[in-house]
Amino acid sequence: MTDSPSPDGFPKLRPLDVRWIEDKRQEYILLRDPLGFSPEPVVLAGAAAPLLAMCDGTRDLASIRASAELRAGLSVTPAQLEEFVASLDRHLLLDNGRFRGAVNQALAEYRAAAHRPPALAGRAYPQEPHQLSRALQGYGRPGDTSAQSGPGGTGRVMGLLSPHIDYARGGPVYAQSWPLLAEDLEQAELVVVLGTDHAGGPGSLTLTRKAYGTPLGVSPTDPDLVDALAKAIGPDEAFASELHHRNEHSVELATVWLHHALGGRTTPMVPVLCGSMHRWVSNGDNPARDGTFQRFLSVLGDAMARRRTVVVAAGDLAHVGPAFGDPAPFDDGAKARLREADRESLAAMQKVDARGFFTTLQREKDQRRYCGLTPIYLMLRLLEQAGGAQGQLVSYDQCPADEQGGSVVSIAGMVFRTAG
Repeated sequence: MTDSPSPDGFPKLRPLDVRWIEDKRQEYILLRDPLGFSPEPVVLAGAAAPLLAMCDGTRDLASIRASAELRAGLSVTPAQLEEFVASLDRHLLLDNGRFRGAVNQALAEYRAAAHRPPALAGRAYPQEPHQLSRALQGYGRPGDTSAQSGPGGTGRVMGLLSPHIDYARGGPVYAQSWPLLAEDLEQAELVVVLGTDHAGGPGSLTLTRKAYGTPLGVSPTDPDLVDALAKAIGPDEAFASELHHRNEHSVELATVWLHHALGGRTTPMVPVLCGSMHRWVSNGDNPARDGTFQRFLSVLGDAMARRRTVVVAAGDLAHVGPAFGDPAPFDDGAKARLREADRESLAAMQKVDARGFFTTLQREKDQRRYCGLTPIYLMLRLLEQAGGAQGQLVSYDQCPADEQGGSVVSIAGMVFRTAG
């Protein structure tokens, strides 16, 4: 969320997932709300794009009308513009007092609940526990080890790279990765889940004290550790976007598999939503110099030194093709090149080389759009601090992201073990 709402009469579109769609020579804009205040996507005519761009909180309606006509040749009447803005407001897509009121109410309800209820149960996966367990078991592909590489290890599991894509597409990768943690989770005293915050700001680290619930169990948070992390991040910043936890799927989809692997046991958990690293990607700087990251990692490192801990990075890899803004579909050759580029990034992960992993993406300005960049980077930093771990690639896949198959999301499962 942004720092403050725009003044009344100066409409300001809040951060949304905006997609441009072409269908039978018609162009549309699809607006999705990552926070879920507008539960259904809002579809606008493509011609509305200039109006949306000018809803930035710096213009009143008269200025928007004048700018739209001057810059885009778009003529709208005052009544048409008023209705357009009113429609955005009704859907809570504007950053204004009405939206902030809805946020405050939702946050109060979230904090008053006994635990965070699963947002995707009954939608992305079965709500009934036995049906869910059977579904998760059904994703396994026994004997499929074609993607396994790296020396692995014979010691205890310290970390896991897990996807956060939907189970329909990523189920086999989840199913090949999570069972490898089962024995170590029996002895784990703490599980840290670092998940992508799809609505998060650059460099943000967002905490919650709420236990995470799924149909298979509830993982209590460690309040003392959460408070220590909040002090390191800055309490206002650490909880400023806590409501993102309510609907964000990255940690939830990993937690379902965590509960499946625990088999009814409970282990304290610290869920952290991680914003983008775009500013370091674009400016060529080293994120290891960031003070907030350093303090955050120091507190977690101290906890890991005292308690047997498993760190999970719930993050997907590349997002490429027209669905994500690339000009042309990815054919078989482009997908093969993507696999090779991903292989370099995965090799750095296997070496537990956080800087090397980040550099593979920074030097290309993250053209592959690694959705799990921040969680993976922070997990590698934690494993570097602890020392002694190495990664083994368990599974890799490229999942379709459009009906034509020209857009893909690449995902992987990787287990990190001590050498002996």
